[in-house]
Formats: sequence, C-alpha cells, structure tokens
Amino acid sequence: MRKLIVLGFLAGLALAALFALPAGAKPPGVNGQILFGRFDPAQGDTVIYTANPDGSHEQQLLPFALECPHWSADGSRIVTCGLPDGSSALIINPDTGNLREVFPSDPTLFLACPLPSPDGQRLACEQFDQPADPSRAGIYSIRSTDGGGLIRITSNPGGSDSPGDYSPNGKRLVFGRSDQNGEPVGLFVVNVNGTGLKQITQTGTLFSTTGAWSPQGNEIIFSRHVSDSVRSSIWVVHADGSGLHEIQVQGVACGGAFSDPTSKSCLEPRWSPDGKKIVFDIFNADTGQRNIYTAHADGSGLFQVTHAPSPVLGEGDQFPDWGTHPLAG
Repeated sequence: MRKLIVLGFLAGLALAALFALPAGAKPPGVNGQILFGRFDPAQGDTVIYTANPDGSHEQQLLPFALECPHWSADGSRIVTCGLPDGSSALIINPDTGNLREVFPSDPTLFLACPLPSPDGQRLACEQFDQPADPSRAGIYSIRSTDGGGLIRITSNPGGSDSPGDYSPNGKRLVFGRSDQNGEPVGLFVVNVNGTGLKQITQTGTLFSTTGAWSPQGNEIIFSRHVSDSVRSSIWVVHADGSGLHEIQVQGVACGGAFSDPTSKSCLEPRWSPDGKKIVFDIFNADTGQRNIYTAHADGSGLFQVTHAPSPVLGEGDQFPDWGTHPLAG
C-alpha cells in the first residue's frame, strides 16, 4: 500500500510538471464576447459595441460616446476612459447597463484610466496634461473602487507613456513610449511599482499600438510600421525582448506601402482569452473601411467579425478586446 501511495504521489508530480504554466501565466480562459468601438458619424465620435466572435448578436451598449474600451479579466465589467466631467474611468456592467465613474484623488492630474489589473483592484492610467506641467508625464495607477492610492509607475518628462496591458499575474505592464517631439521610442515593460524598467524593442520602433500580453505570459503582440513608408502589420516579441517576429496574416497583405491605394493596415491586435487566436482591425486604404477580424495565432483562419456602416475615412470599427463574458444568444 505504501508503495502504491508513493507511486501515485510521483505520478501526480509528473502530471503537474507536464501541465505547468510559464511563470506569470494563467490558465486558459474561455473565449467570450468581443468588445470594440464603432465610429458614429452622428456624434462624430466612438460608441462601444459587443458581438460574438462569429459576428452574431452585435449590440451597442450605451447611446453616448466612449473610447478605449477594455474587458475586466473575469468578463463581468467593461472599463473605458472617463467622461468630460473630469472622471478618469467609467466602469460598466454589460448585463445591466449600470455605470460607475471613477475620479482621481488628485483632480489636477488629468488621467485616462481604462486598463484594469487582472484582479480588478487597480486601473492603469495615461497622463495627459504635459503642456501644463511636462514633469508629470508618465503612467500612473489608481484604485478602481475610489480613485485613491495614486502610484506613479513611469516618468517621461515632456514625452508620452501609454499603457498597453498588464501581465497575466498583474506584476508588470507593457507600454509604448514617445519622446518630447511625439516620435515613438519603442515598447517597454516595467513592474507595477515602477522598478525594473526594460526596453523590449529597438529605439525608433514605429509602433502603432502599445502591446498586449499573451495569457501564457511569455509573449507580447503589437502592430508596427517596418518603416515610415508602409502601413502597420502585426508583430510578436517575447516579454524579455527576444524573438521578435511578424505574424503573416493569411488572406490579407498587411503593411503595404502608403503609396499603394489598395494597401491595408492591421492594427490593435490582442489575444483571445485562451491564447490560441488573435483579434485586430484592418483598415483598407482604397475603401476607407475599418472592421474587426480574428485569426489563429499563426495568422491562419482569417475571419471578418464586423461590417461597419459606410465609413468616414480611417474610422469604422476599431479597438477590439476579446473577453471571457459569456456569448450572447
């Protein structure tokens, strides 16, 4: 009997090792609804929608303009940038439509805080009042409950730091940095207490978005221009800065020359909750259309999720985020 117990224990250890996740990873989530912004010509601004990944049950959530939508990790809430009344974030219950504004404890610090931490306790914020006081530029975080507990994470006097995503374990952020002239510097990762700053792309990388962490915790996806004469394509880099490579999306030529009237940009990529797919939007230069698409993580299986109404050039459907909220239906 003792021998059987020991053998069972060793077998359990072997299985645990077999299914162990990388450091900073989380168990795969269930692929739920996709959240996105749609340009509303009547308002001249973006309103937010949800849809199932197959494009069904498309629904506008609120009648007024909102930007930078993100799902909470558990799919129970949507967080957006604040309203013009000085709030830094708006937290929405997608099932009831109930709203809650979050105001920063320092009203002189103009913060947009749409990025929830994995545990939902904090919001990462971009600071926008550089002309008033350039020394305050950087990334901050606040409590999601009351806007208190202000923490300064980065400092970039006169420049701009834009948070992209929390790591799955909530200990780090990926963000994009631009210099005092608005020129992109590159992507960085940093601990949420401000330590451990590390640049993960070459200086001068022309990033189009600020990065999203894979659920497995080891890769960051983003869009970039290979040069200033071509449109955006989708790239992945390891969280330590190694392994940079392009995802070749099959069925569409991302990253064509600006001079080509039929060229396309692939933008705003993020991972599905299970880490097996990606969601992004495609801008078609010849039609001006911009719609949401999904694909497998290797670029195969391209699928068009949304079909935006007649577009305003460069607008349409954008800012997708794939959450765990149960599918509609």
